[in-house]
Amino acid sequence: MKESIHTKDLYQSMGIEPDVYEFGEAILKNLTKRFQSIDETAEYNQLKVIKAMQEARVSEACLLGTTGYGYNDLGRDTLEQVYAKLFHCEDALVRPQITCGTHALALALMSNLRPGDELLSPVGKPYDTLEEVIGIRPSKGSLAEYGITYRQVDLLEDGSFDYEGIRQALSDKTRLVTIQRSKGYQTRKTLSVERIGELISFIKNIKPDIICMVDNCYGEFVQRTEPTDVGADMVVGSLIKNPGGGLAPIGGYIAGKKECVENAAFRLTSPGLGKEVGASLGVTASFYQGLFLAPTVTASALKSAVFAANIYEKLGFFVAPDSTEERFDIIQAITFGKKEGVIAFCKGIQAGAPVDGFVTPEPWDMPGYDSPVIMAAGAFVSGSSIELSADGPIKPPYNVYFQGGLTWQHGKFGILKTLQEMKKCGLIRL
Repeated sequence: MKESIHTKDLYQSMGIEPDVYEFGEAILKNLTKRFQSIDETAEYNQLKVIKAMQEARVSEACLLGTTGYGYNDLGRDTLEQVYAKLFHCEDALVRPQITCGTHALALALMSNLRPGDELLSPVGKPYDTLEEVIGIRPSKGSLAEYGITYRQVDLLEDGSFDYEGIRQALSDKTRLVTIQRSKGYQTRKTLSVERIGELISFIKNIKPDIICMVDNCYGEFVQRTEPTDVGADMVVGSLIKNPGGGLAPIGGYIAGKKECVENAAFRLTSPGLGKEVGASLGVTASFYQGLFLAPTVTASALKSAVFAANIYEKLGFFVAPDSTEERFDIIQAITFGKKEGVIAFCKGIQAGAPVDGFVTPEPWDMPGYDSPVIMAAGAFVSGSSIELSADGPIKPPYNVYFQGGLTWQHGKFGILKTLQEMKKCGLIRL
């Protein structure tokens, strides 16, 4: 007998029951136009990346690495020119020595603030791991220990900026404003580049010399513009998120005004050395190729997020963004209202992974968080959240945050695996 080659049969052999598969297919029928729009943005951003690489005259020699001090590292220095061109700014710092997104943000803050300065967040509470960087939760080496104060202005109930509150919070001490683009472990709306531009314009009209920094994590290549196009003095992100394209094994970036970037470089290495040192250690080619792939990889992650939103909204769960909203980052929040939902969802994502798909994720006390956190990611790069992954704090309202997917096809499979796990646990009925 001829072996069946129907995709549905292969899904079934991998644990997806027919009713789960058909539920997903029914949802997909209504997503054609959304996916087309995502692909059009990816095409624009792909051309933008190629243009930046060509203008910077990337050559085969740029793909080679250095060791030791890293003096005259052509690939490293050219890559930083590519980032500066891509973000339409003066300079960039793109280094494997920046270990993660939190490190990149801490570096940008600590290098551009001085004792007696004040840091302001006009968009409410920052992401959990920044609380110890700032000193909201006491920690060794925090900004608070260096005499840098912090103030925040929460968003209004409708999610809009509290412009009057921001005006009152700005003072002679306010040196730097940090704007978190993505929602973090919240369900507020992610900020579009346009909204970020409006906020920066308002702040700079009051205090023109203030530094406006944007935490760009999860937002790169989602839109056709970036925060530096609308007045941000610095954008900061991680290479194991969107701009690394799933290939960068480590690293972070800071792009923006030359003085801000130079300050960060001197803090990263040493006064007097700055950007001149820092060997690339053989990862340069993956940085270039990952950036080249980043627009299409981000598009796959966006399709996966849209699919997840439509699936779980149909099942009656609160999702943010909802099934029809325009997207400004790759993160999809789903509120389950009970910890069992968060755990089952993460088990499904892990079961859909190409690496460690046999592992069962469990909540644990991760450094930098104030409650147990569960994380699911069978990734080629450990902790990479541009790869298919999900995580969430085990505390009310029991939200899970889903992101990533190097390919849309893998994203689809992962979401169907979450449905299968939720059904198995009796948490949903199709």
